[in-house]
Amino acid sequence: MPDVIVIGGGVGGMVSALLLAGQGHRVRLYERLPRLGGKLAEHTRDGFTFSLGPSLLTLPEIFTGLGLELDLVELDELCRYRFADGSTLAAHRDPARMAAEVDRLAPGQGRSWLAFHDWARNCYEASRRTFFTGPLTSPPAEARLADLLAVAPGRTLDGLARRFFTDPRLRQYVGRYATYAGSDPYRAPAALGCVPAIEHGEGGWYVPGGLPRIADALALMLEKAGVEVVPGTAVERVLADGDRVTGVRLASGESERADIVVANTDAAALYGRLLPDRRMLRRVAGLGTSSSAFLLLAGVEGRTEGLGHHSVVFSADYRREFGDIFRRRRPPEDPTVYIGCSVVDDPSQAPPGTENWVMLVNVPSRDPGRWPMSPESYRDLVLERLAGRGYDLSGRLRFVDLFTPADLRDRYGAWGGSIYGGAYSGPLAPFRRPGNRGPRRGLYLVGGSVHPGGGLPLVAMGAKIVSSLVGEDFPARTAGSTGSPARGRA
Repeated sequence: MPDVIVIGGGVGGMVSALLLAGQGHRVRLYERLPRLGGKLAEHTRDGFTFSLGPSLLTLPEIFTGLGLELDLVELDELCRYRFADGSTLAAHRDPARMAAEVDRLAPGQGRSWLAFHDWARNCYEASRRTFFTGPLTSPPAEARLADLLAVAPGRTLDGLARRFFTDPRLRQYVGRYATYAGSDPYRAPAALGCVPAIEHGEGGWYVPGGLPRIADALALMLEKAGVEVVPGTAVERVLADGDRVTGVRLASGESERADIVVANTDAAALYGRLLPDRRMLRRVAGLGTSSSAFLLLAGVEGRTEGLGHHSVVFSADYRREFGDIFRRRRPPEDPTVYIGCSVVDDPSQAPPGTENWVMLVNVPSRDPGRWPMSPESYRDLVLERLAGRGYDLSGRLRFVDLFTPADLRDRYGAWGGSIYGGAYSGPLAPFRRPGNRGPRRGLYLVGGSVHPGGGLPLVAMGAKIVSSLVGEDFPARTAGSTGSPARGRA
């Protein structure tokens, strides 16, 4: 029997399986879908390829350090922002160029952006020494009070933006970083403001052929490492005997024994269905769900002058937009729209003379059947709003396919269709997320719904934390050995 069973073949589960196999464990990975990668997926139609998940890679050394061989293209321009008044901001990777661009938009604010970037770097370095290194219940010995203060505890992301910028457009630009975690900038912790230190310090990258090629590369490494991958197979229950896990039961009714179970699933799904635990489920539910995503995948005729690889078209009223999402629980009437068009840097992604538009809108994590309008009507509203802000696709659309919160829920088992499980709501939100060591011995959690959070780099960091915890709990483990876990838990 395997030492380790991994439930779910998302990036967190794949990296966990790879690292644990490297420790000498016999690892079996079950994935319900026919393909590995989880949300790192794509949709193809008529020669067009669309990313359904992450479209920008940061901190690529986390993956190349595992031995992945990736072709990487660094993007000089990370994103093009367009505000409701028609003004624009090009986010350059180089901090000096970015500061000059901010000065162009809002004279005198370039120096403020550099100060903001310095704060973000300090926050990121403090997070690397503490938050990203291990379970929150066991901070490293070198953690200092200065590190905790560096993340501006008690301040929201919007409050951080107001500390540095007087121009409301720049405050809106900073607030967008909350959406990286599916959260509300008016309630999310200031610590999310460390993202610019990563993007403008370490850079943003594209993988030719699309970021799902990362999942393909990981799958090859799993095969070489001897991990047994079982796609198209759902796990129905995590089995436990008293205070320790003993394996899993498959949807077929077959049971598989293992000393260690790594759940790369939504934490709500784990504690609500796979291993029912009312106490843990109440803790997860107390976070509230993150936002979900409404995607328009459009084949577009012709080329759009000035369109970047990544663009954001902002709403006129950010506070009202997030009020719609998180309090009124309806799709925003005036949405901010992210536009991804990878053909700008990768002609293989669409037929010649066309573009592959991924339009993403943040929406509530609830069934679209409970929206005040149908998904098709909301599609038309989004296209109308874009047309009014300079992106008119009238007469250019070959097709528009939709991907809704219901698809996120049904495909990935996401809680209500949320992107990352619980929202980052409140200044202490990062410290309230489910931990990586579960309430049963031998149970571990990884993925976007648990510590340290969602996004490619963070779920890979979570996998490293899991492999470290397993090393502590199952010391001196080698292939073919047996034994019992240590009793330490967090």
